[in-house]
Amino acid sequence: MTHRMIQPEGWLPAKGYSNGVLTRDGTLHIGGQIGWDENKRFVATDFVGQMRQALRNVADIVVAAGGGVTDVTRLTWFVTDKREYLARQPEVGAAYREVFGKHFPAMSMVVVAGLIEDDALVEIEATAHLG
Repeated sequence: MTHRMIQPEGWLPAKGYSNGVLTRDGTLHIGGQIGWDENKRFVATDFVGQMRQALRNVADIVVAAGGGVTDVTRLTWFVTDKREYLARQPEVGAAYREVFGKHFPAMSMVVVAGLIEDDALVEIEATAHLG
């Protein structure tokens, strides 16, 4: 097998996608994570709360694959409200550092009209490289 599916222990199963795929060369592709917990329940209704949980989900997948947040090399953010993101920069930064510390991988942010889950305000996908 050239790759292994990554599913953190205790998470409800992903349906129609994989949360993470680890390739033989150590590249971990992490599917878009939103602000819900391992039971697919939203932990917050606001942007910062959902962002924090989405980042925690990314971190949990990396750990389940045997790595840590410093192995993350790329984050792509999809946000539904550019104004809220910009207006809450101090809170965004604090929530980011709670999960990723001072590790800042390459990042892109895309403003979208909506996400598949109607209550989702942000979705974050990632790539990590595990040694």
